[in-house]
Amino acid sequence: MTIRHQQRAIDLGIVITDSDAALAFYRDLLGLDHEGDIPFAGLGLMHRLRCGDSLIKLIRTDQMPDACPAPGGIDAGTGLRYFTIHMDNLDEMVQVCRDAGVTVVVPPMSPRPGLRIAIVEDPDRNLVEFVTNE
Repeated sequence: MTIRHQQRAIDLGIVITDSDAALAFYRDLLGLDHEGDIPFAGLGLMHRLRCGDSLIKLIRTDQMPDACPAPGGIDAGTGLRYFTIHMDNLDEMVQVCRDAGVTVVVPPMSPRPGLRIAIVEDPDRNLVEFVTNE
């Protein structure tokens, strides 16, 4: 049996520690569309942001989580290590991030002909990869 997809995108949940910092990064800096917030009794608050057809759910829990993402890049730990946003203005976006003091983990590079990538950290050290096809 295979999955019969109901949509062309995924929804991604990211646990955050600071709503203001996360919204400043994802909404204000990266320009994702903020669709609204949903309170969850006993859990916290979910900020819903649209990235193309995908939905990024930023979840601030009422209780601070015990664990944080492992520092050090993609090979520093197991589990979800990064997610990718495809864009046409990779170099410009990396410069905007640098100007805002965002850590650039992997500066713009071409791992293979026709592809450019960069990786930055969000305020909670989650890795966000930018990709553009040349």
